[in-house]
Amino acid sequence: MNKSDLVDAVASSAGLTKASAEKAVSGVFSAISNELSNGGSFALVGFGSFTVSDRAARTGKNPKTGAAIDIPAKKVVKFSAGKSLKESVNK
Repeated sequence: MNKSDLVDAVASSAGLTKASAEKAVSGVFSAISNELSNGGSFALVGFGSFTVSDRAARTGKNPKTGAAIDIPAKKVVKFSAGKSLKESVNK
């Protein structure tokens, strides 16, 4: 499923026009992105939670040449599935 499929699903299940569903889906994605970019977390009970974690700098290896390269530290987004989501997937 991609974003347009999600918009179609939201429009049909909520009885909205596709334009309204597009605004709603984009608004949700924007709210999640803004919260995570400000260092916060985003949790939907039963579905899961998004958190920001720091990944330390490390030394890697160029697979083509085998040379050592420095990989800088960065922030990464992690998702942890909630209980209801895990149960629905493992039926």
